[in-house]
Amino acid sequence: MPKIIAERSDVIPVLAEIFREYGYEGASLSLIASRTGLGKGSLYHFFPGGKEEMASEVLREIDGWFEDAVYKPLRDGDDPRAAILEMCRSVATYFWSGKRVCLIGAFALDNVRDRFSDAIRDYFAVWQRSLQQALVRIGHDADRASDIAEDAILSIQGALVLSRALDDTAVFERAMARVETGLLAGPDQGNGRTGP
Repeated sequence: MPKIIAERSDVIPVLAEIFREYGYEGASLSLIASRTGLGKGSLYHFFPGGKEEMASEVLREIDGWFEDAVYKPLRDGDDPRAAILEMCRSVATYFWSGKRVCLIGAFALDNVRDRFSDAIRDYFAVWQRSLQQALVRIGHDADRASDIAEDAILSIQGALVLSRALDDTAVFERAMARVETGLLAGPDQGNGRTGP
């Protein structure tokens, strides 16, 4: 039974899961109406721009969550190591320990990439810059911190794909443990790599 939806904000999480499960092209308005319990008229009332506006709002919601839970603490937190640790925990929870697809990553690989290019690019670029800033505060030089941040995001995104492909959440959990260890290592502790 679909959840009762009374406000536009109520439909955003449902839309996100529909787009995760079916992709942008596979999420027809009929499917969206069925899964949300809203008629097409109600959907257009909430989203006059149609499916593209729905996807844009979902991406904006994801960006807002990551800004609050991940990027801002990495950039502005008093303790960069605590912020990195919290990033790893938050990301693992957000992606349900590898069971949940990264919608922005899926859109980046889909034929709708160009339609949402700014949101996709900003998601990854802001994440990398924010993590780089925390790593610099730990003591890494800026170039090395950028490389480590890039490796960490590559590892997380790759682990999501591999975990889903193998239907084995342990893959994601192991990768996140390696990412965490690598990110928390200071410049004097090994090479700071986040992968195997």
